[in-house]
Parts: sequence; C-alpha cells; structure tokens
Amino acid sequence: MSTIQLLNKIPAAECLKFLHGVVNGVCGRSYPKRTDYGDTWTLSQYSELLEALSALLRVIVGKKCTETELLTGLEEPHAAAVWQCVKARQEEIHQALVERTNAISTTQLQDFDWQMKLALSSDKLSLLHTPLLSLTLDVKENGKPRPVTIEMNREELQTLISAMEAANKVVLQLK
Repeated sequence: MSTIQLLNKIPAAECLKFLHGVVNGVCGRSYPKRTDYGDTWTLSQYSELLEALSALLRVIVGKKCTETELLTGLEEPHAAAVWQCVKARQEEIHQALVERTNAISTTQLQDFDWQMKLALSSDKLSLLHTPLLSLTLDVKENGKPRPVTIEMNREELQTLISAMEAANKVVLQLK
C-alpha cells in the first residue's frame, strides 16, 4: 500500500475536511490534529501521509498537473475530494509556494535604476572618454531596504548581460 492510499482509510465525507487541513499546513497554518485521527492511522502513518499529501499538493499546483495518475490507488470519492480541494484552494497553495521559494534567500531585488556616464578624464589619464554604466539595485535584506550601486565599463557590462541571459535560459527551462 502506497502512502497516499492511507487516505482511503477515512470515510469520503471526512476526506475533504482532512485535505483542507493539510492545505492549511502547506500554507503555513496548523495541520489537522493527530488526535482527531488517532484511531485511523498510527503516528508514523499519519506523519508519512501528511508529508506525502503536502508534497502531492505542491506538485499538482506547482506544475499545474491535471493527470489523475498522481492519485493512483485512491478510491474515486477520495480522488475527487483531492481535486475539489485543489480547485478550491489552488491560488492559496500557489501563493504559499511562491513565499516558500522567496524564503530561500534573505535578499530580494525590489527595484533597479541605471545611468550612462561618460568619464572624460581620470587622475591618471587626461583624456579618457570611457562610457560607464552606473547600476543602482534596491534590495531588501532581512526585511530592510538597502541600495547597492555598481559602476561598470563596457566589458563588465557585457559580462553581466551574458550572465543574466544564461540565468534567464535556466529559468525558462525550469518552466
């Protein structure tokens, strides 16, 4: 018996309530109380089921799945309850996934601004005529805004652009 099939142990009428409790847990609130289901599952089964259902809900919403093969082994009323719960709370689960992803890093880019400058001379050369890019990044680090200013010449800018294009390709492949 797969872990997800443990869901078949509760009556179909209680299944939807249990699933909404699991969604609450995925969204950062409390999971269903173990004491309410102590007669149905052992402690280890209950823990494994919560973990498996949480992962299943994240996959269904995160990958926008519609395949029923993810629910193989569930009785029809239980599988229907999963889909009903996902449809009702899809946006909430999606928001929780976004917040979970954002929490990976404590620093987040909020805004940016750029300016082109032309350096006409320096303390070492009287005639320079070098274009420079001044890039100001407004980042939020541990909840506090902080500006970061970077000045780049043409070669450094080209390196940054290449790195950003490579990162964009990776992001597009993940979609």
